[in-house]
Amino acid sequence: MSASLPLDGTVVVVGASLAGLRAVQGLREHGFTGRIVLVGEERHLPYDRPPLSKQVLAGIWPPERTVLADGEALQKLEVEAVLGQRAAAVDAESGRVTLEDSTTIDADGVVVATGARPRRLPGTDDVTGVFVLRTLDDAIALRQRVLEAGDAARVVVVGAGFIGAEVAATCAGLGCRVTVVEAMPTPLAPALGELVGGACAALHLRHGVGLRTGIGVTAIHPGGVRGDVTRAASAGAGSVELADGSSLVADVVVVGIGVVPEVSWLEGSGLELDNGVVCDAALFAADRVVAAGDLARWTWRHDGDEQQLRIEHWEVASQMGVAAARSLLAGRADAAPFDPVPYFWSDQYGLRIQVLGHPEPSDEVAIVDGALDADDGKFVAVYGRRGRLTAALAISRPRQLMAFRPLLVAGASFNDAVRLLDG
Repeated sequence: MSASLPLDGTVVVVGASLAGLRAVQGLREHGFTGRIVLVGEERHLPYDRPPLSKQVLAGIWPPERTVLADGEALQKLEVEAVLGQRAAAVDAESGRVTLEDSTTIDADGVVVATGARPRRLPGTDDVTGVFVLRTLDDAIALRQRVLEAGDAARVVVVGAGFIGAEVAATCAGLGCRVTVVEAMPTPLAPALGELVGGACAALHLRHGVGLRTGIGVTAIHPGGVRGDVTRAASAGAGSVELADGSSLVADVVVVGIGVVPEVSWLEGSGLELDNGVVCDAALFAADRVVAAGDLARWTWRHDGDEQQLRIEHWEVASQMGVAAARSLLAGRADAAPFDPVPYFWSDQYGLRIQVLGHPEPSDEVAIVDGALDADDGKFVAVYGRRGRLTAALAISRPRQLMAFRPLLVAGASFNDAVRLLDG
């Protein structure tokens, strides 16, 4: 087992987004006085991703408003920021990090926080008008394309997960004619279950967004037409060909079909890679190496249970960055387990979907406030597994939602959660 990190040593943080920045801040807040090198593939200062699909895409925020730490803030943290350059390799045993330009840094500790990259539809990398949304540059380019397409631009969103749904809602708010295509029969069912997923599907329809579920995309054509789309109707536009032989006219196509952990640079590092970087309960992937953010698959010990989790949400990444820093400073033998109450949110059509805990699609679900078919779309649901409360979800009912947090911390029963709002 590793000893504690020397406070005057060297730490390399690979990944200059939220989790990486929080790790830097955590190191300084907990007494680390040594050298910190923050390596980021993007040229931008650390920035916030949630506004990209909402405020930035809508034009409500300028891109610079997303910055989490400007040059002055990084200077105060006494961090060496190496931006616009990838890390190429790390040796888990020695702690040596090699950058893309062959520079090497010998570190006493390494924080791996390179996040995830969006999945792409095969054959669409160079197709004009096809976008993913993960980075600030992605958001800027997508907004520009939507504006260029003009009034009532035809936008096809492939994937009805959280990113796809947020893009659809934002584009609808800009006056676009939006259609969402989802391969699953029910949007968000893998994350929220069939019952709540169905309510999320109804949000799209209620706001005039087309929804095609249970059907895949076979091809995206940058111009001209295929299938049953007439050439007159699609002048200057491309088309999205679906598995049933039909096509959708599209001025803009956004692919939101999930992400994969960005671990390719870690091949041969000595770390275990399996749907992310495999970590113990304290986020150690090796004696010198901790992981944080979307790529960290850690052992979550909670409520007498133990499972390997990888969670792709802002609040968990933020907490995990700080926890990874604490663990590195304490050393593997003495580090405390990372045991959060997971939380995430998604803003769609003027409503906020919030979730506490970690629901699974097979969980029992009860609606405890409001109704799934309410005109205002607002309700509260609780999830249970093996008689225990696992999660609570609310649509624009934040006060009611937060009442369930103490129950999740205490490992309360599902029945207690169902009755909570009765009083």
